[in-house]
Amino acid sequence: MRYLAVDFGSTFTKVTAIDSTEARILGTANAFTTITTDVMEGFTNALNELHAHIGEFRYEKLLCCSSAAGGLAMVAVGLVPDLTAKAARMAAEGAGAKVIKTFAYELSAEEQQEIYDINPDIVLLCGGTDGGNQEVITANAKLLAEIDRNFSIIVAGNKSAVRDMEASLQASGKRYVITKNVMPTFGKLDIEPAQTCIRDIFIERIIDAKGLSKVQEMTEFPIIPTPLAVLKGCELLSTGTKTSPGIGDFMAVDMGGATTDVYSMAKGSPTRDNVLLKGLPEPYAKRTVEGDLGMRYSLRFLMEAVGVENVAETAGVAPEAVAAWVAKCTANPETIAPENSEERRIDEALAHWGIAESVRRHCGTMETAFTPMGEVYVLAGKDMSATTAVVGVGGVLKNSSNPAAILAGAAATPRTMAMGSMLPESPQYMLDKRYIFSAMGLLSQADPETALTIMKQEISSLSEAPHGN
Repeated sequence: MRYLAVDFGSTFTKVTAIDSTEARILGTANAFTTITTDVMEGFTNALNELHAHIGEFRYEKLLCCSSAAGGLAMVAVGLVPDLTAKAARMAAEGAGAKVIKTFAYELSAEEQQEIYDINPDIVLLCGGTDGGNQEVITANAKLLAEIDRNFSIIVAGNKSAVRDMEASLQASGKRYVITKNVMPTFGKLDIEPAQTCIRDIFIERIIDAKGLSKVQEMTEFPIIPTPLAVLKGCELLSTGTKTSPGIGDFMAVDMGGATTDVYSMAKGSPTRDNVLLKGLPEPYAKRTVEGDLGMRYSLRFLMEAVGVENVAETAGVAPEAVAAWVAKCTANPETIAPENSEERRIDEALAHWGIAESVRRHCGTMETAFTPMGEVYVLAGKDMSATTAVVGVGGVLKNSSNPAAILAGAAATPRTMAMGSMLPESPQYMLDKRYIFSAMGLLSQADPETALTIMKQEISSLSEAPHGN
């Protein structure tokens, strides 16, 4: 069987030719995504480029994902930041959405305006356990209905408030769907129904909005968000199939021009004794999105988050040189640093620190607490300290002469340990050289055994790099 996997990205449309009989990738190619005209143009251009590399390729099945035009933009609204708002974010990011912002408590007039300005594709509305607080989610449903934007609303909160909310939502004329509460009882998550709704709306509405309806007609498989395809690929590589084992726990970092996505495949259970867990339970397959840590469109925010002095020291240049390069890339996001140049060193130092910050935010934190029973540790989030592998994804890593040095930003250091961050302590570094995670996530829908075999062949180890920032 011959498959063609296609990723309609914001900048590039990437195609991957797969032969499942031989369990190998025959070739890859890409072309600029033509979202402003017809995505089929970019698809055809990428396919022609593929044919130029490997000869004419006739595929039998087409598999597609998309993050074109920014992907699936979402806003999550919950009751309490550490509980229902966090549950909403976990549901959205696990479904492949890009959560622009999370709101908690009753929305203010200023927050109403902010949602109007964001103009999301979907709002995920949560709040209250079943039978608990009804007032906040009911008020928020009314406030969302008043916003003059054509977003869809997924209600995944207190079931006792559904009747009151529906009156407001029906009057608004917005597309809405009611599903199960993401947190039906205190501290217990049920996010899969909400994730299913997110994927359904992506297929029903976003596919048409991004001009992908023609592509959907060409394939028997649903077009899914690219981050969801990557998540599926990561989960398959970690857990394996019934007949073939995976590689076990690992983290993956996908650094793009606008965001950095971090994936962790692990239970994240405490590695120390005498540990109390704080907050919501974490999913085995977890994705977080850092919208301020991209390598071009949000590069200024990345520099501010990690500190220009840190970047300058790592690159061996003056802070002024870092600031000048960031200003240039911000003004012209298509700027590419020449090989073996000072700018390339700065770019890779920015990537190193961007990965350090994104992984720090993704991983859990451990604090010391004193109780009548003595000293204990309190863990919030995942303990990733024992994770043995970090996989790098994205152009800045693929094009680097020393990607392991960039990925070393994901490793624990004395500074992060002192902060209580539970980062990997001694990871092996690996690289997705041909950016196949999304393609293999797509292939896993049809042929997981072949997808796993190819990933094991393609995602290779890198030479050891010094740990630390």
